[in-house]
Amino acid sequence: MSTTTSLRYSLLLLSLLSSFIVFSSSVATSTHGDFLECMSLYSNTLIPIYTTENPSYSSILQTKIGVLRFNSSTTPKPFLIVTPLEESHVQTIVICSRKHGIHIRVRSGGHDFEGLSYTADVPFIVVDLFNLREINVDVKDEVAWVQSGATIGELNYRISEKSNTLGFPAGLWAAVGTGGHFSGGGYGSMLRKYGTASDNVIDARVVDVYGRILDKKSMGEDFFWAIRGGGGGCFGIVLSWKIKLVPVPPTVTIFSVEKTLAEGAISLVHKWQNVAHMLPQELFIFVMIGMSEHGVQDDNSPMVATFRSLFLGDAKELKIVMNERFPELGLDSNDFIEMRWIQSVLFLGGFPANSSTDILDNMSDQEKLFYKGKSDYVRQPISHAGLELIWERLQKDGHTGMSLMPFGGRMSEISESETPFPHRDGVLFDIFYFANWDENQVSESEKYINQLRRTYEFMTPYVSKNPRAAYVNYLDLDLGQSNNGTASYSQAAVWGTKYFKGNFDRLVSVKSKIDPDNFFRHEQSIPSIAYQHRSFHSDLKLHTSYISSFSSHDELHHKKEFLVFQFSL
Repeated sequence: MSTTTSLRYSLLLLSLLSSFIVFSSSVATSTHGDFLECMSLYSNTLIPIYTTENPSYSSILQTKIGVLRFNSSTTPKPFLIVTPLEESHVQTIVICSRKHGIHIRVRSGGHDFEGLSYTADVPFIVVDLFNLREINVDVKDEVAWVQSGATIGELNYRISEKSNTLGFPAGLWAAVGTGGHFSGGGYGSMLRKYGTASDNVIDARVVDVYGRILDKKSMGEDFFWAIRGGGGGCFGIVLSWKIKLVPVPPTVTIFSVEKTLAEGAISLVHKWQNVAHMLPQELFIFVMIGMSEHGVQDDNSPMVATFRSLFLGDAKELKIVMNERFPELGLDSNDFIEMRWIQSVLFLGGFPANSSTDILDNMSDQEKLFYKGKSDYVRQPISHAGLELIWERLQKDGHTGMSLMPFGGRMSEISESETPFPHRDGVLFDIFYFANWDENQVSESEKYINQLRRTYEFMTPYVSKNPRAAYVNYLDLDLGQSNNGTASYSQAAVWGTKYFKGNFDRLVSVKSKIDPDNFFRHEQSIPSIAYQHRSFHSDLKLHTSYISSFSSHDELHHKKEFLVFQFSL
């Protein structure tokens, strides 16, 4: 190692030791000094490390905080931020963190709903992947490698640079990091045609708990299965993803129309939920219900239903489909706008349709919001009377809205167990609930969050049951949480079965094999039963109680087999 490198780490070490007492008196300062020394020994190149004393610390931490309610003086802060420049740096971080008992949180885009990629209730460091954002597009083979620090917008932009007839079925919010998005499944405007983002992942490079870089072949079938929808921060650090690009036509068509109560908004939503999942796979129409951007409408109501669409085809064809399948929406030729697929990415992401696609190449300045989100899945149409009550509820709250995303099509053709993401056949649509407020209303944030929670409870009769399912990428600690990832199997099953349904058991099995000591963890992470085995007697009662809640002979037999597996480790 060079003299410059050694000096750099010595200075970092002195800086950390002189100020560490501010962060925690419960962990020995020498532990963190040993960690930095370990980093210097294992890496032959400089790894950027920022302490709270560094002038750039705050800007690096805050730039990637997409949910502003976690950007406050009371939010727990990391005592170090590490921003690896190459794959070997991530290996070094994992090896040294594990060796010296340092808790890590991994961040790609920073838009996780509960801020778990950059907050924790114990002393921790943040491994921020924003420097690992390389994207290599192979038009000939219709594949791409994308590093986890790249955003969805950057990925789409790089694809469009190489081809006007290839795309990728990722989410609508362009600033979201691909690392977290793909890890939870990831879906957007092309899910009805091509499924989730993780359905189209064909390889990956992952740093496991032992610091090894593994690909699909070397990690094995179970590991590769788990990272494609099993949630981020649980199994390892995904460095990059190999994805299968999908064909898109040279011309796509969009529309966006607002409907007020006086214009029959409730009846239109009622019709939508019965037809949207049955439309051609090329047609995606989602609905946003909330306050109009244009203020009070003609009927003295501030509430509107906005129908927004992407069609993988031209306007002439879309007009025929809409006239046949959803004429009630009352669209005319002026409502249909033709454009390139990459322009539709901007439009569906909330940008004006004529915006420059260059915006996607750097999403660091995208608007950040004060909000909380929750999710549901609907498997039976909601009655017209039920929709009227929901409309009244949202109008009363004022700061709560919902977005309805249709399923069907390709989503109904893929088995629930194909990836950890299980919400497939039989789902009519997903509901994303949100409460948002501005900087001047921060003092009332709990009021708005509680309104959202009451709306969620109000929706109980209308959504999926046994379990009431949820989307892991819309992480929601209201569903339950552990103390820094220490939940037992039965405790984690409370939220795990909501996110993963019957796939939860296999995720626990994979976790127990590849990360037996539960190194990669957070408040809602997948538990390691190998780790829990150390407290066998204290946890046995909880497991037995959980098993007894299953009445089906087959389910009971399965749970007993799983219990035997757990305590044989």
